[in-house]
Amino acid sequence: MLDLNVPTIDPELGVRLVSKDYKRDFRERQAVIHDGASWKLERRQYFEEQNSPSRDALTRGDWQEVLRLFAETRDAIMAKAREYDRRRYTFHRVRIVEQPVTPYVQWELYSLVQQDELGGNRVRIVTAEQVADAEKAQQLPEIVVLGSQTLYNVIYSDNGQPMGAIRFTDQQQVRSWEHYIQSLYKVGEDIASYFAREIAPLPAPVP
Repeated sequence: MLDLNVPTIDPELGVRLVSKDYKRDFRERQAVIHDGASWKLERRQYFEEQNSPSRDALTRGDWQEVLRLFAETRDAIMAKAREYDRRRYTFHRVRIVEQPVTPYVQWELYSLVQQDELGGNRVRIVTAEQVADAEKAQQLPEIVVLGSQTLYNVIYSDNGQPMGAIRFTDQQQVRSWEHYIQSLYKVGEDIASYFAREIAPLPAPVP
């Protein structure tokens, strides 16, 4: 059963990082994790992806190009999966999905199902209905917990532009969010079955 007691976030207890500093900090901290796991909660239904050719193709309405570019990433995903295996590291991802599915989420789930298949991420889907009671006060935030040590509250503008993150290292806060995302993961559906039933039959998205 889903835990409705959503942990709190006090921005005053964290360190604000602009986008470039957040990306660097994330890479450096993730690279040294061995024998551990990370957990990501993704709630928004639209983001502005940067430096993504497949996202640009979606914006142009060229769905065949999107699929071709995704296919080209298979080798890179498998290389990342081998690196994760070497470090005995797993990245879990909970993707909350609303209906009707937005073009962005449809595009993203094609990427995520491939990553799950090849071992880059372990992805489960939670529906917006499943978290409706937990969101009576406000929508769930975008959260990443790295290796049980670092929590990032990822910040976006209203139109989905990345604006960096707030980093927390207080262990009580880190563990509370890690446990909450784990509870979502437990009730979530494996992306493979969700994708086959809900996403694969859809026509190409119209941006």
